[in-house]
Amino acid sequence: MTTDAQITETDATPTTAGATPTEAGPTPLDRPDAPTDPGTTVSYVYALSRAGTALDTRAPQLTGLDDGPLRTVTCGELSALVSSVPADAYSEEGMRARLEDLSELAAVARAHHAVIDTAYATTTVLPMRLATVYLDDARVRSMLHERRADFGELLTWLEGHVELGVKVYADPREAAAAPPDPAPAPGSASAPVSPGRAYLQQRRAQRRHHRDAYRAAGAVAGAVPDRVSALARARVAHRPQQGELASGPGENISNEAYLVPVERTGQFHEALTGLADDVPGVHVEITGPWAPYSFATPRTAGAGT
Repeated sequence: MTTDAQITETDATPTTAGATPTEAGPTPLDRPDAPTDPGTTVSYVYALSRAGTALDTRAPQLTGLDDGPLRTVTCGELSALVSSVPADAYSEEGMRARLEDLSELAAVARAHHAVIDTAYATTTVLPMRLATVYLDDARVRSMLHERRADFGELLTWLEGHVELGVKVYADPREAAAAPPDPAPAPGSASAPVSPGRAYLQQRRAQRRHHRDAYRAAGAVAGAVPDRVSALARARVAHRPQQGELASGPGENISNEAYLVPVERTGQFHEALTGLADDVPGVHVEITGPWAPYSFATPRTAGAGT
């Protein structure tokens, strides 16, 4: 089990394990307009929360991207956690350049998620997608006003819940290194095997281990939802992670997120304990708890991305 920072992107639509008041899929938001003056700043939105919470007083003590001070922009019952960032660096062109520099993109993502995690420790928040940008605070207030019903429903739905991640990995090399089946009983020795035949048998065994490891991992992944469906309010299937994002051994074949009541996180871990202990080459990794990234970005037709 790990608790490293979760930086993922999803192509999935949420599938609920319980009733949901509104669709909360991680759908990209549309940029309202683009800054034209590179010398100006724009309002970067990290998360939304209810107005009048501890976050309103805590925000000025925190820093966001580029060490900029945080503030809350309020409209009615909602507040947005915001900082000012350079318009040129966070325009479409600026973010496109950052996408090409993985180290720069990772730094932005870590700062973005650090702000959200700190805010979520204070109150329930709706995490916004990376680089959710508006021209100014007035545009942020307008967005809060236009989406107040959806945001209010989402905050109510997420109250008292956290996100837990479950990843399943297949490692054929570990499966191949597992102790072989028991040797034949005495007196049942087979005929001597030629070097060529022995080589072919070894290659077939390697292919069999590779195939069997992925089949076993698929079976384990398929068992996860059944074990935790009574403990989770909703589930999202993300694309499997690759490269540095895939921290476990072998290949990540399943990457899911679950919305779980805070008081049931212990039961969630217990439900998956030992699921792959007797399956060579298969590992289950539970991550979190996180702010509900996979369940909190609402559909909209006029925000930033």
